[in-house]
Amino acid sequence: MGAWLRHRLTERVDVSAMLEAGLFVDEDGRPVRDDDSFVHGRYIFFHRELREEPVVPGKVLVLHQDERLVVVDKPPFLSTIPRGKHIMQSVVVRMRAELGLPELSPLHRLDRGTSGVLLLATEQRWRGPYQTAFERRKVDKTYRALAPLRPELELPVVVRNHIRKERGTLQAEVVPGAPVNAETLVELEREVDGLGVYRLTPRTGRTHQLRLHLWGLGIPIVGDQLYPEVRDVPVDEFRDPLQLLAAHIAFDDPVDGRRREFSSVRSLPLSAQG
Repeated sequence: MGAWLRHRLTERVDVSAMLEAGLFVDEDGRPVRDDDSFVHGRYIFFHRELREEPVVPGKVLVLHQDERLVVVDKPPFLSTIPRGKHIMQSVVVRMRAELGLPELSPLHRLDRGTSGVLLLATEQRWRGPYQTAFERRKVDKTYRALAPLRPELELPVVVRNHIRKERGTLQAEVVPGAPVNAETLVELEREVDGLGVYRLTPRTGRTHQLRLHLWGLGIPIVGDQLYPEVRDVPVDEFRDPLQLLAAHIAFDDPVDGRRREFSSVRSLPLSAQG
């Protein structure tokens, strides 16, 4: 068993130390020993030790709650779901505890850096209809971004291209000549302190689509740690938020047919406190 556990888990945990401490157990709670014989199909349980996570500043604001949906306004730097180094400091974990909803789960994703409107299902039984609406592009989303001004840039403009994101890579990329899979309407709403506030209407939902599309126009979003270059910023650095806001979401409810519309109460420029 020791050899098998090292083969599977050495990159994630200190297997030898955990075996010695009796932290791997079987279905009956008996500690697994290094020299136990390997048994195919045997269940082994353990808890990975988590680092102490610094609290992400900013409050998750509840915009709406009913039997099926919870709609929140997410601050920057907070992950949507627990993953990697961000477990307790995620919307799902925070709000399950705060609202007493153990089955609460997101219906779509916002990047950790992106702020704004996020929809969650109160129970697993409600996920299907709403996720289908997202998959069929029946949900209208509007974002706002703070980015440089380019007087020579003709707006509004629709950006269309093919975006590819390889697993394990930080940046996505545009693939020239490939079939279009990403489309965004970009409009300039106003100017503020020498920068532009852009209204973004995505018609698709590729990973990092809005960030790539504005960068491609020569107006990368203020505070972007990935585009145009990956910046080596500590994961617990909260001073320079990405100026991208999921401002508005609207759809016909797939369960009862009524019109649903929700807007963020946040505005650009976003502060480090969300």
